[in-house]
Amino acid sequence: METQSNESNTELADYWARAATPSGRASLTLRSRFKRSTWNAVTGTTIGLKRLFDIFGSTCALIVLSPILAITAACIKFEDPGPVFFTQKRVGLKGNSFLIWKFRSMVSDAEKVAQHMIELQQIQDTVEMKLAGDPRVTRVGNFIRKYSIDELPQFWNVFIGDMSIVGPRPVVTAEVVGYTVEERQRLLAKPGLTCFWQIGGRTDLNFENQVRLDVEYIRSNNIWLDIKLLLLTVPAVLLGKGAY
Repeated sequence: METQSNESNTELADYWARAATPSGRASLTLRSRFKRSTWNAVTGTTIGLKRLFDIFGSTCALIVLSPILAITAACIKFEDPGPVFFTQKRVGLKGNSFLIWKFRSMVSDAEKVAQHMIELQQIQDTVEMKLAGDPRVTRVGNFIRKYSIDELPQFWNVFIGDMSIVGPRPVVTAEVVGYTVEERQRLLAKPGLTCFWQIGGRTDLNFENQVRLDVEYIRSNNIWLDIKLLLLTVPAVLLGKGAY
């Protein structure tokens, strides 16, 4: 330990000795700029590859899944009159808001039903009221929620750049208002269709674990991790675990 401490002190003294001369300062400045440039190039390349991956993946998905999208839209319209799609303001990268697209899975007068549920059951948390056996959810809605079909229109959000295929869970504005400093780290990446939270149980996960998994993803983000998570999403969706 003493030897390591002496080596550290020697390196520190050498650094300040070089910084005390004009040539030494110039050398250290160039070295610092080179490191920053290299880091920016690496991160820029990673972001670029991720965006290309999102564009290609969302385009293929919208084309291949178009029959499912059409059938789902027809079923929604047949069971309950009203709009096929549901849009909601969500918070994305660096706190920027956007409209998220989903298939409507609830009855047209869902807000009135929700108010009635609040009065009867004295529900306190109305920010994201997801309940098993929710009377607002239609029969078609139950099915498309279980297998995440209601989220397929979000490939359009991915295509236009509001979201990514893999990323933290997209959150509502009211939730972000109460975030701690640590929880705000979720806003350092574009929200995604899937991530650790999707394959780990979705709504079965409590809020703390969702935050932990999102932050873990952001800290270890790379294109190979995205591909791995995407592959793991398929069995998670087919099993329908934690979805209602």
